[in-house]
Amino acid sequence: MFDEVERNVGSIRLPRWGRVVSAAGSVPWLVVDPDGVPVEPVRRFLVEFVARDNRPGSVRSYAYDLLRWWRWLRAVGVDWDKATPAEVRDLVLWLKQAAKPGQRPRTKSAGTAGCVNPITGKRHQGDQYEPRTIRHSNAVLRSFYQFWIEDIGAGPLINPVPQERVKGRRPNSHHNPLEPFRAEGRLRYNPRVPKRKPRAMPDERWNELFSAMRSNRDRAILAVAVSNGARASELLGVRGVDLDWGDQLVRVIRKGTRTEQWLPASSEAFVWIRLYLADIGDLLDRDEPLWLTLRRRDRGTGLRRQPMNYEALRAVFRRVNAVLGTNWSMHDLRHTAAIRMSRDESLSMRDVQTILGHAHLSTTSDVYLVEDEAQVVRRVQQHLTDRQQPQQPPPVAVGYDDADLSVLFGRNPQ
Repeated sequence: MFDEVERNVGSIRLPRWGRVVSAAGSVPWLVVDPDGVPVEPVRRFLVEFVARDNRPGSVRSYAYDLLRWWRWLRAVGVDWDKATPAEVRDLVLWLKQAAKPGQRPRTKSAGTAGCVNPITGKRHQGDQYEPRTIRHSNAVLRSFYQFWIEDIGAGPLINPVPQERVKGRRPNSHHNPLEPFRAEGRLRYNPRVPKRKPRAMPDERWNELFSAMRSNRDRAILAVAVSNGARASELLGVRGVDLDWGDQLVRVIRKGTRTEQWLPASSEAFVWIRLYLADIGDLLDRDEPLWLTLRRRDRGTGLRRQPMNYEALRAVFRRVNAVLGTNWSMHDLRHTAAIRMSRDESLSMRDVQTILGHAHLSTTSDVYLVEDEAQVVRRVQQHLTDRQQPQQPPPVAVGYDDADLSVLFGRNPQ
C-alpha cells in the first residue's frame, strides 16, 4: 500500500533536470530532457490542453508544474506511470518546507521577504512556495493523469491526486449511468488558502505612486488601469485601433473568455495617452500595440520600439517601489478601481461586474462588498469617543423654573 511509503522529504533535493522551452507549432511550450528531446507524455497532454482552447500563458504554467513533477519523480526513483498518492503527498510536504529556486540570491529584498510592508499593508513575496502554488500543482497533476487514465487508457491504475468525498451525502448520488464514475470533493492534499481582502489604495498613496512615474507612458497606463480596473495582460494587448477618442473608450480582450469589450476611461487617461504618443513621436499604426518601449532596440529589422511586455511593466513597478519603499502592483489598481466603483451609489453591482469582466455577480459582491477592517475600526473608535463625551442637558424652555425641574426630575440645577 502507498500509505506504507515513508520518506525524509526534508533531505530531498530536486535535480536540475530538463527545462521548459518555447516551441514552434501548435504547442507553444514544451518540457524537454537534458538532451533537448521533448518528454512525450507531457507533450501529448499539452497537445490536448492546447486543443481545448487554453492560452499560451496557461500552457507555460502547466509545463513548469509538470517539469517540477518529473524532477520529483527522478529524485524519489519512481516512473511517471507508476506514481501513487504517496508521491503526491510527499511532494506537497516538500513544497511546504522547500525554498523556491531563484536565478540569483536576494540582496536588498532579503530583509523584507515574507514581511508586511508598513506603507501598503501588503505582504512581500517570500522564499517559500505559496499555498496557491501547491494547489495549482495538484490541479495540474490531476488533470494530467486524468487525461492519461480516462482518455488514453494508460498510466497508473488510479489517479495519484485523489479527491476527498463530500461530507453529508453519498458520492455519485445522482450519477448518470451513461457517464463514468468520478471522485467528488476537494483535492485531498490541497492546503487551505487564507482569504485576502482587497484593499483600495488611499488617495494620498495613489498620488505618490502616480507622481513617482518617470514617463508619460507609465502615467497613462496607471490612469487607464485605475479608471476601469483592466488587468495588466488586457491593457498590454491594446492596439491603436482599440482607442475610441470620441467616446473615451478602450477595447480590451478579456483574459478568460477572450471576448472583446469596450471599457470607459477617464478624460485624464486620454490626456496622458496623447502626451505619451507625442513623446515617442512616431505615427502609431492602427494594428500595432499601443504601449511600446521608450528605447529603440534592434531585433533584426533596425532600431525600433518594441511592444511592451509584462516583464517590462513589472520593471516599472520595481523601480517606483524602490523609491517609495512600497510593494504596489498592477492588481492593486484593479482592486482600487473596483472598490471605488462599488462604493459609488450611482453604480449598481451589475455595473461593476460588467466593467470588471466577472462571469458571476457573486464573484463581484463577495470580493468587493467586504468592508475594510481598518475603516471599520476607525468608525467604531469614533463611536466610542462620541459616547465618552459628557452629554449636556438641553436648556430649560422659557416659562419654566430650572430649580423646580431639578426637584421634579432629581438632578442638580445648572
